[in-house]
Amino acid sequence: MKIPFIPDEYFAVKPHGLSQFQTMTAYLGGSAFQTVMDNPITAYRQLVQQYAKDLKGNTVDPKVAVTEARAVFYAHPVSASLSGVGPRLVGVGFKRIPKFGILLGISFFIGDAEPGVIAAFGASIGSAFFINPIRMIEKQQRAYYKQTGTSKPITEILKESASQSFRPLFRGTVPLMGHSLASALLGLVGQPKLQKWVQREMHDKFGFGRSVSGLIASSIVSPIYVFVTNPLSRLEVIMQTSSIQKKSIGVGEAIGQVIEDSKKFGLRGVFRGQGIGIAKAIVSLTLFHEGRLFLQDGFKGYNERNGYIPEKASAH
Repeated sequence: MKIPFIPDEYFAVKPHGLSQFQTMTAYLGGSAFQTVMDNPITAYRQLVQQYAKDLKGNTVDPKVAVTEARAVFYAHPVSASLSGVGPRLVGVGFKRIPKFGILLGISFFIGDAEPGVIAAFGASIGSAFFINPIRMIEKQQRAYYKQTGTSKPITEILKESASQSFRPLFRGTVPLMGHSLASALLGLVGQPKLQKWVQREMHDKFGFGRSVSGLIASSIVSPIYVFVTNPLSRLEVIMQTSSIQKKSIGVGEAIGQVIEDSKKFGLRGVFRGQGIGIAKAIVSLTLFHEGRLFLQDGFKGYNERNGYIPEKASAH
C-alpha cells in the first residue's frame, strides 16, 4: 500500500542493510529509551542551573543552588524525577523527527551511510524551531518547584503562551541552535565514529564488546560536549524559566547574567551543572546509541533473513 507524500524509495532497503524508514525508526526508538531513563538527571541539572538566583533575584553560590536542587528531590523524589518527561516523550516526535529527518535525509541524499558534518549542520539549524517549543514547555513545568512543590500543568503553559500568540514558546531559540549543532556534531556524528575506533582497538587488545566500547566513547566525547554546551544550556535555562507573563529575557541579558555570575563565583559560576552535565551526557549518549543499535541490528537481521538487502554493484 502506497503512503501519500512518501516515496517508495524511503522504504527500500539499501546495500548497507537498512532502509531510510528503518534507520529513522531506530533513531526514534533509541531517543525514546534514552529520554525516559535519563529524565531524573535532566531535571536535576536544570534545577542546579535555575537556582543560580534565589527568589529575590540575587545570585547565590553554586553550592547553595546544589543544596536547594537536592532539597526539591528529597521532598518530591517521584514527581521531580518524572517532571517534564511527558513533553520530552512527545518531543521524541516533534523534536526528533525534524532533526533526525533532516540529518538522515541529507546523509542519504549525499550518499553517506553515516551522518557527517554537513548533515549535522543542516539538522541543527533546520530543526531548532520545532525543538524549542518542547524544551520551553519542559523547563516551564519544572520552573516553580521551589514555590509550589509540583509541576506546572502543560495546559496552563499553553494558555499563557496563547495570550501572546505563542511567541514565548520560541524563547531561547538562538542558543538552542548552537547547542543543537554541538549535539549533532559530537553526539550523533562523533560518538559513533569514535565508538567504532574504540571497539576495533579495544576488542583486539582486551576483547571489549560494543556496549563497553560505546560507554568508553561516550565518556571521551561527553566532557568535550558539556564544556562546549554548558554555557549555552545556562542561557536556555535563564531565558526559558522566566515567567511567561513577564517580559522575556533576551540573549544579551542572559549573557549578562552569566557574566555577573562569573564575576562573583569565577568559573564555578559559568559552569554550574558541569559535573552533572557530564554524567548526564555519558548516560544519555550511551543509552541512545545502545537503543539505536539494538533496533538497527534487529532490522538488519530481518532484512538479511528475508533476502531484502541488495548486492553492492561491483566496480569494473
